[in-house]
Amino acid sequence: MDALTTTFAFAPIQALHRNRTRRIHAVIQSQSAGQHPPGTTTTPTAATSYCLAHHVLEGAEAAARSNDTITFGWYAAHLDANAPALATPTDAGPCIVVAPSLDSLPRSGISETPYYVLGPDSTPAPSELREMAAAAYALAARTGFGNLLAAHAVVICLLRRRKLGDTLGSWTITRLPGTIFCDHTGDPVVLARDLIHEAGHNWLNDALTATSSKIPDEPRFYSPWKKTPRPAFGFLHACWAFPLTMIYTARVLEQTTGDLHRFLAAYLGQQRGLLAGTAGDHARALTLIPGNGLRQHLHAVHHQALSL
Repeated sequence: MDALTTTFAFAPIQALHRNRTRRIHAVIQSQSAGQHPPGTTTTPTAATSYCLAHHVLEGAEAAARSNDTITFGWYAAHLDANAPALATPTDAGPCIVVAPSLDSLPRSGISETPYYVLGPDSTPAPSELREMAAAAYALAARTGFGNLLAAHAVVICLLRRRKLGDTLGSWTITRLPGTIFCDHTGDPVVLARDLIHEAGHNWLNDALTATSSKIPDEPRFYSPWKKTPRPAFGFLHACWAFPLTMIYTARVLEQTTGDLHRFLAAYLGQQRGLLAGTAGDHARALTLIPGNGLRQHLHAVHHQALSL
């Protein structure tokens, strides 16, 4: 069994997904009692239900604040955010791929970056984007990252089309776990790399929450990616997400040719240099995480990437 499979199957996260989903559903149903039919969920896994429950919570809260009873009722009756109508089958399980216009995405107090919440007007992305996403999931599954994407890349918001070599924007927000916002080049190999990176952030956020880990803001550690000292939280996130992309890139590199091969080889070489300077600080930063279980997972991935 690939060691990554064991790493991503972190029992506290699975418990968090089940328990948080039940609480969200209970809140929505209690607020809609007597007004709308009881909501149901048809999603197949706890991780998918957890992701979609947060979309329902955000959408229902916004509807309640604006006194939009019709939209609130839709969320109460669709605790799966209408996932069956939106889902794209993949080798890592079903995912939801949408393609909202970046200019139309709201910004508010819940996020410093634009975001998108599934709702009654959501539609699947065009077929070519869904096919690219499915191919990216297949690549991730073949290289050991299928479980990571299945649980932490449930909703994919594909934004701008970029050229290979352009700066690609991608991000997650803590209020919508399991959701990823990203640009793309039209190539599933590159998309898989970026989905793995952002899914890694989602995984670590869930792991820290599930283990009630509170990381102090001091001391700070120099981040070669940001070129500045960062609190341990951000430093550890970078020392987890970038190594995951390095491991993926090393495993997929032999399957590529031409410009794509040169692009990925250059990326891997750059990341090797950046990661090498974090070895000492990473060991010290890990001591700020209480408990050995999570520390061991973070250490194992960091160590594996250093050895590439």
